[in-house]
Amino acid sequence: MRVLRGSLIASVALLPGQVMAQGAGGGQAVTLEEISVVSNTPVAASRRVVATPTASGLRETVVLDGIDRNKLPQNTSVLTANDVSRVGFPSTVRALDERIGSISINNAQGNPFQPTITYRGFEASPLGGSPQGVAVYLNGARFNTSFGDTVQWDLIPDIAVDRIELEGSNPAFGLNALGGALAVSLKNGFTYQGTEINALGGSFGRGAIAFQHGQRIDNIGLYVAGTKLGEEGWRRHSPSRLNQIYADLGVQGEKGEFHFNVIGASNSLTGNGTAPVELLKVDRSDVFTYPDQTKNDFLRFQLSGTYDVTPTISVQGNAYYGLFRQRTANGDAADVENCEADDDFVCSEGADDNQFFLRDRTGNPVRADRLRTFNFGAVNPVFADRFDEGGPYAFLNQTRTDTDNFGATVQTVIREPLFGLPNRFVLGGSYDGGRTRFGADNSIGGLTLDRGFSPPGIVVSSDDGIITPVSVRTSNDYGGIYFTNNTDLTERLTLTLQGRFNMAKIVLRDQIGTALNGDHYYERFNPGIGATYKIIPDYLVAYGGYTEANRAPTPAELSCADPLAPCSLTNFFVGDPPLKQVVARTVEAGVRGRIPQPDDIFGGILSWKAGFFSTRNDDDILFVPAPDTIGRAYFRNVGSTKRQGVEASLFYNTPRWNAFIDYAFVDATFESPVELAAPGNPFNSEGGDEGGVVLVRPGNRLPGVAPHQLKVGVQYQVTPEWRIGALARFATGKFLVGDPTNQNKTTGDYAVFGFNTSYRIAPNIELYGFVENAFNARYATFGTFSPVDEVPIVRVPNATSNRSLAPGAPVAAFGGLRILFEPPPPAPIVEPLPLVRKG
Repeated sequence: MRVLRGSLIASVALLPGQVMAQGAGGGQAVTLEEISVVSNTPVAASRRVVATPTASGLRETVVLDGIDRNKLPQNTSVLTANDVSRVGFPSTVRALDERIGSISINNAQGNPFQPTITYRGFEASPLGGSPQGVAVYLNGARFNTSFGDTVQWDLIPDIAVDRIELEGSNPAFGLNALGGALAVSLKNGFTYQGTEINALGGSFGRGAIAFQHGQRIDNIGLYVAGTKLGEEGWRRHSPSRLNQIYADLGVQGEKGEFHFNVIGASNSLTGNGTAPVELLKVDRSDVFTYPDQTKNDFLRFQLSGTYDVTPTISVQGNAYYGLFRQRTANGDAADVENCEADDDFVCSEGADDNQFFLRDRTGNPVRADRLRTFNFGAVNPVFADRFDEGGPYAFLNQTRTDTDNFGATVQTVIREPLFGLPNRFVLGGSYDGGRTRFGADNSIGGLTLDRGFSPPGIVVSSDDGIITPVSVRTSNDYGGIYFTNNTDLTERLTLTLQGRFNMAKIVLRDQIGTALNGDHYYERFNPGIGATYKIIPDYLVAYGGYTEANRAPTPAELSCADPLAPCSLTNFFVGDPPLKQVVARTVEAGVRGRIPQPDDIFGGILSWKAGFFSTRNDDDILFVPAPDTIGRAYFRNVGSTKRQGVEASLFYNTPRWNAFIDYAFVDATFESPVELAAPGNPFNSEGGDEGGVVLVRPGNRLPGVAPHQLKVGVQYQVTPEWRIGALARFATGKFLVGDPTNQNKTTGDYAVFGFNTSYRIAPNIELYGFVENAFNARYATFGTFSPVDEVPIVRVPNATSNRSLAPGAPVAAFGGLRILFEPPPPAPIVEPLPLVRKG
């Protein structure tokens, strides 16, 4: 595909030095000046291709309105559309996992489209029980959901991703930016022109097709993209379906640019989580209990724009309104049995072995003969002895979340001298609101021979109130006023001052009773200060800084904070004690630079960086198991935690090949002594029973965080038509969730390799293929404990180990076809294309 020269610069502006332009003319090298500009604030940095008539024809200027990365006192990483589509078919999650050393994947759900991404030990997860420590923005608008601050990665249209900016803690990004902020910018008709159709097929029954089209007509830009994907999954009972659409309409004027875009998705995802290690030894594709299905429907409209009031003052902003609908169904074994007082009925068991009747919606006790149970004793007599008190039974936990999101951000950028010194000052304000209707219930049925849920599915409550339907309405209003100021004290030294005042109001109204009612208010000012120094201008820069950030407890957390009334792992809410907000204090420092190589060596550019970070969280909030229960937990403040480490990377880019290596060490520890329930942990005070506790001491590592990670990749242009590449990830094991005292085995170290290739069989047709986990490594990215003594496993009747892991996918091969159609030729350009960088 031939791409407009302005679009080419836009697509590679954040890559150093030389890049391979895969146009109709073959793999020719295009050498460009390095433009390393990022937004550094919630509103995405605009990148405008401005056309201006001149006497000699049409002159196009790429205007980049952001700040030079070398002036920022935080570590930053930038990925482009090329990184997202590195192996042929686009994936944002894969690009983050493969390219950034301090990012790891906890695939607790066991679904490739529902990962928990961990950055520096902080999570950005679709799971409501995860402490969300990364602020995520899409096209400059907050993407963390209102109800639980979760991040639904499956809603991002991967083929439309233009660039991804990731940086350390920055108070300007508001709530959740404890560990850092991730900003995703999507394409538009000015930065991408042409048409692409991308079809994929391969292992696990996966088939997908994605398309994108960008067009510019005078000062109008149009872009539309979409993806449809389906797969059966490599594990049993694990199909997934993705349907995504994105469209953007842009208008350019002499002084500004404005956009209206819409994002939509309707996805059905199945991830059946962890499985006991003894079951995995028999069959890694098997699941422990099922179903575990999530259905996400999403629609968001957004207006955004930037306007140059004067040559040195611009106003930028956006406003959005969105709808998010989520339905979950999670099948689990039920810790219930026939009542001792009358075995015709079913009871739950509470503390001290007390039993409580289960009742249906009419208030009548649930009769055992209404439930279809299976005779496990006929399979193996061990099961008959184990379940001689009735059952086994199963719960189907169902939730319904309906959220309306809306908000706006406006900021002013002033680039005028301060006391005669070059200066960039940004002042902005934001508001994000959400109105949520949440409902949940437990339906009881039988447990099938392969540990699935069997109807009829009677919605139940227990006499002790632990098991009960939930209906609650919540509203959250988040406001913030922020500033950032960058002053060049000398030609080499830049001072950065940052700050943001955050306000949060959260209201809960119980729709059944009054137990969940509550009004909560949080506010805090977070400062930041840092500096950069150009030791060798353009080649070696040192940076360092201190920042503070906070996050308010979410409606989900506030509604599940009572240890005497815990909620299930699918976010049932049954109590409302107050929680303190989390405050993070971060110190980081490092160096970065670039070294051009002479043409007689490789003729490329070596970019590198290395840094140290340390973040201490006070009043950290974790989702911890409740005492005397199985499968239920609650949110609580656990004192202080710390995440510190080092990051280092090298990237080498030449006209014909490029390579990178990224390393990260993350030491995530508890800093306060705390007593936590540890059901299933064999080292708890009750020897692994559900009622046991453990005493966590300062220095114990946080579960779910890999201390060491190394990522390596290379691409080589064998001929103008043929490209090959390889990727490798190495990681050390993580302690299991539920083992905060670190006495059990970790998930284990692993190394995973992948290979990719592409061949252009015609100027506009490319074939590609890639292999993941090429050497079929048996590894796990997440672990916890499962109640094997409560759930019969036919294939392992004498299972005793309750260690449970989320297995990584086996070797898989995929292939695809890309068809590229060039856009209409632009008006003649006879002058060189200049680059204008603001800030």
